[in-house]
Amino acid sequence: MFGFSVLLVALICVPVMIAPERGQQALDALLGVLTGKFGWVYLWFAAAVAAFLGWLAFSRYGRVKFGGRDDKPEFATHSWLAMIFTSGIGGGIIYWGVIEWSYYYVEPPMHIQPRSTEAADWAAAYPLFHWGFTAWGLFCLPALALAYVYHVRKQRTLRLSDACRGVIGDRADGWLGRLIDVLFIFGLIGAAGTSLGLEVPLVSEGIAAMTPLEKGTPLDIGIVVVWTALFGVSVFLGMQKGLKRLADVNVWLALVLGVFILVVGPTVFLIDTFTQSFGILLQNFVEMSFYTDPVGRSGFEETWTIFYWGWWIAYAPFVGLFTAKISKGRTVRGMIGAMCLAGSAGCWLAFMLLGNTSLWMEINKIVPVADIVQDQGDTAGIIATLAHLPFGSFAVVAFLLLMVVFLATTLDSSAYTMAATASKDLPQDAEPARWHRVFWAIVLAAVSVILMYTGGLEALQTLSIITAFPLIFVLVLVAISLARWLREDFGTNNPQPPLVADQQREEGTEKEPVTT
Repeated sequence: MFGFSVLLVALICVPVMIAPERGQQALDALLGVLTGKFGWVYLWFAAAVAAFLGWLAFSRYGRVKFGGRDDKPEFATHSWLAMIFTSGIGGGIIYWGVIEWSYYYVEPPMHIQPRSTEAADWAAAYPLFHWGFTAWGLFCLPALALAYVYHVRKQRTLRLSDACRGVIGDRADGWLGRLIDVLFIFGLIGAAGTSLGLEVPLVSEGIAAMTPLEKGTPLDIGIVVVWTALFGVSVFLGMQKGLKRLADVNVWLALVLGVFILVVGPTVFLIDTFTQSFGILLQNFVEMSFYTDPVGRSGFEETWTIFYWGWWIAYAPFVGLFTAKISKGRTVRGMIGAMCLAGSAGCWLAFMLLGNTSLWMEINKIVPVADIVQDQGDTAGIIATLAHLPFGSFAVVAFLLLMVVFLATTLDSSAYTMAATASKDLPQDAEPARWHRVFWAIVLAAVSVILMYTGGLEALQTLSIITAFPLIFVLVLVAISLARWLREDFGTNNPQPPLVADQQREEGTEKEPVTT
């Protein structure tokens, strides 16, 4: 696993470095085919996952516990939620939280008049859809299966292929399992590496605006070095001393910035706009989930919804693996609620505070955010929005600090997960070797720096989305495996399976020791 993954990264990065333009053209063409011809696959799959999770949450299987009857959660609920949220979202939520609405405002869905009142309403609502129930449902599916096979069935490895054992059996230990796991690691490197590469310019521009330092390669490299040191130290310290503490700090920083914006910003507008956006989401959720526009051919669905579903699918195995590792003692229903409800709520708060503030500045002609984003880019639009808040300098500094900590939390979770996947054996209470965790942290930084300065960053991002297409079929196997295991272990025809009976004899308990 270790060798093949490193080799695959090298084989992809070197050609992209040598001929980035040609490689990007080829990848864009392939992505266009997938989203244009098979976009409906992404939409139906995402909807099916949401329905499957809803059934699980309200069925008798919702009470199944990940572990034995007496197993307690390893982390306090607030820390558990913080680690799940920061691993799954990262700095992207505050990056896009400020300016995503502007793209929908200028080129709205449903053939709405651009820059109209109706366009503004949908522009505020669509981010809630793209970062809401469906996105977190895609994260939650592999998390449930992996937590079950690791904590209930006591599998001694933690890999995406393990979640498919209910269908592929021992072939998870052969070439098929290795293919699944290598695809997962590559997709994660692409997703996490591009996140670092995309957000470095934002931090660089913010620092250049606040200090005498000039924006350029030296500043960018310095930021990457500091970032790598931060999440490298965190991942070296391990789960309890490193990742948990960094996630807690992250959430507290987010709360401070959020309260600040709510107090000094247009408070009533923020709350009113979110209330209306939430209503639009609930009223139009089904239409938004299946919107393809085959007659009008606006391209909105391919550009945004299908692209987002592919991005979440590429990230889903990583979030699932990390969440499974930290979820001992939790229940199926508890995990679904934590990810699909609490995770969505966290994202929605970001769009309510950041996005609606930016929208308010646009419609009140304080800052032409949409024009700045179109003419000067995302980074300029974000900095302009923050700088025009009361105490704008404080807002910019707090925002940049939060982005650094947010992404560092995601990247150290990524490095930890890749090390766990590439480990031969990972008993319940063990962590991957420290050198192994730090190695993957350095790989993530190196890949992003190399591609950022050779023009290949967009190619790697596109390729990571392309890998999401075969992962759809892998996740179908994951869902079938989980359903089979639950039916075998807790089905009505087999309420007292051998697995549970063995656990009872060890613990000296009565019936159903792994349910609450």
